[in-house]
Amino acid sequence: MTFSMDQDKTRGSLNTETIAQTVTAEVRLSKRQKTGTGEGETRGLQWVGKYDASGLVPHYRYASEVPEDLQKYFAQRERYFSRYSNPPGCLLDREGWYSVTPELIADQIAERCRCDTILDAFCGVGGNAIAFAKTCRRVIALDTSPIRLALARHNAQIYGVADRIEFILADYIAFAKAHTTLPHRIRNREIDVIFLSPPWGGPSYLSGPTSESTDVISPSLGDAGDNVSNEEDHPSYSLSAIQPIDGSALFRLSRRITPNIAYYLPRNTRLDEIAGLLETSPVNVTESAQPDTSEHVEVEEEWMGSKLKALTCYFGGLVAGQEDFF
Repeated sequence: MTFSMDQDKTRGSLNTETIAQTVTAEVRLSKRQKTGTGEGETRGLQWVGKYDASGLVPHYRYASEVPEDLQKYFAQRERYFSRYSNPPGCLLDREGWYSVTPELIADQIAERCRCDTILDAFCGVGGNAIAFAKTCRRVIALDTSPIRLALARHNAQIYGVADRIEFILADYIAFAKAHTTLPHRIRNREIDVIFLSPPWGGPSYLSGPTSESTDVISPSLGDAGDNVSNEEDHPSYSLSAIQPIDGSALFRLSRRITPNIAYYLPRNTRLDEIAGLLETSPVNVTESAQPDTSEHVEVEEEWMGSKLKALTCYFGGLVAGQEDFF
């Protein structure tokens, strides 16, 4: 395979045969019309006291209060939540500190995922769910941890978007399998887009050997690799290291619900495996699309300053030029 990325290091595109350069285009929206409150715009909703999670975890104000292993993440707290210090303060548990998506990146992904209903399969402390609530009519946010769900709702209240998010304590794998067995006519609502940000293996995911990782920990975006500028120093990351199930199986399960997937992956993920996802789960095109349409996946590099943080892979109608799949 050959790989070509445009000069501003923002996004590339690949299919099962080639990886080629793409140009950002104005997306023709249809169902992806501008439905949210607008980027950065929130409403002055009344604070609901019963959803105040203060006390579940500490809200650190000073570096002297922070455990040593979280110091480097605390230093970037306003990258994760720009309203971190807005009373009563954003809350993160230990896993949230190294797994939450930086707000600017979350907002970029949310802009690409505009739709009526989006499902955030592994919502954590709510960074992506909050961003999706700015651009989508309804957000379904799942997590297996009641504490993280409470923290996510608390943080969403600070951003004034909690009423747009349905927080559900559930295992995504079980949820997805149950959803696919429901007759179409009795489903409460269609899910237009699924956002997958599953556990990568924790802050050590860059160190390898990732294919043999057994720790069930969420992705690290903060600083695990910030002291190393050359991405090639790290071993390639395999989708088989994704938790709680193999990353390819997770993708195939999600495509049974919708073709429109945004998959958030480590920056050193093997591109041939990303391309291979289309071979194992070809899109079931809509009636408006041509049955023989060749599908592409668009890979967006997520940069903060000079640091490459992650890859977001867009499938189905989220790819420019493939809106008919939506």
